Amino acid sequence: MTTTVHVDIVSAEKEIFSGTAEMVFAPAEMGEVGISPRHAPFITRLKPGEVRVKTGEKENYPFYISGGILEVQPHLVTILADTAIRAKDIDEAAAIEAKAKAEEALADKTGKIDYATAQAQLLEAMMQLQTLDRLRKRGG
Repeated sequence: MTTTVHVDIVSAEKEIFSGTAEMVFAPAEMGEVGISPRHAPFITRLKPGEVRVKTGEKENYPFYISGGILEVQPHLVTILADTAIRAKDIDEAAAIEAKAKAEEALADKTGKIDYATAQAQLLEAMMQLQTLDRLRKRGG
């Protein structure tokens, strides 16, 4: 029998996922982390990217998160995200448009924009597109 850990992924709007998993992968600030059942407890900040929840040998559930907090306990993994979207629900056209707008804003040399905001918007759009691309490559 395979050991599992309970996983909750919650955004500011709603709970996105709640269930058991054999493994969870998340984009921690210092690099991707893999969490298995009975993992040592820790808390870390998450950067924008893909969270993967492996529930079975061939069952993986990918999610896009815009950042947040990851809390790990031996039998519970909690991800509190600002925004969390199932990878299959990402609006590709909106992400492409957001990426183009952010790139345009960053190219503006008049100093009338907030570069930090534009860079954050660009990163978010790029991570959404990357998550969607990975989903397609896996055959999702």
